[in-house]
Amino acid sequence: MPTVNGVRAVCVGRPALLAAPRGPLETAINKRPVSGRVDVGRLGVAGDTQVSRKHHGGPDKAVYAYAEEDVAHWAAELDRDLPPGTFGENLRTAGLDLTNALVGERWRVGDGGLVVEVTQPRIPCATFQAWLGEPRWVKRFTAHGAPGAYLRVVQQGTVAAGDDVEVIHRPGHGVSIGRCFVDFDADAGRRLLDAGASGEVELADSLVRYARRAAARA
Repeated sequence: MPTVNGVRAVCVGRPALLAAPRGPLETAINKRPVSGRVDVGRLGVAGDTQVSRKHHGGPDKAVYAYAEEDVAHWAAELDRDLPPGTFGENLRTAGLDLTNALVGERWRVGDGGLVVEVTQPRIPCATFQAWLGEPRWVKRFTAHGAPGAYLRVVQQGTVAAGDDVEVIHRPGHGVSIGRCFVDFDADAGRRLLDAGASGEVELADSLVRYARRAAARA
């Protein structure tokens, strides 16, 4: 296990049916830890599946990271064990403040050549709520303001539990994942759009849409 900033667990999921209020859903949100070094390519962790490609997966959502420190909050709040993979995450991290990670921030993960880039926050959905089985889960998760971070794979490589994570680049716009999630105001929108236009960061298409809406509220 990592002692400072690192990967506590690597998790993957396969499609399965999930009982939901409006009927069964096919989803791969039920992710489980895997052992050993795992390949990570442009579209994600080897052995992992995203069922709904409209809302999950693709280069800008190739890997999802959620922090052990944020899990600790929910474990106390919900009074239940929340093992790695419970939040549908590919990487359960420790020692990294994902909420304050900047859009476009880059990490070097372990010594397997992997470099990833923070792209956008996770937006909770009905499938997430059905999976957790907690009342008003989408609203509660949103109100807490710790969404975890989607990652783009900049350099393909491998990852394993215990890998260190080093932040190797932070852009100058100053807009964090947390701000995009709960306080996406006009200033944040303009900052991101300017950073994208200048080439400082490569913004995910969905984040561009959100940034334009935010900037228009000025």
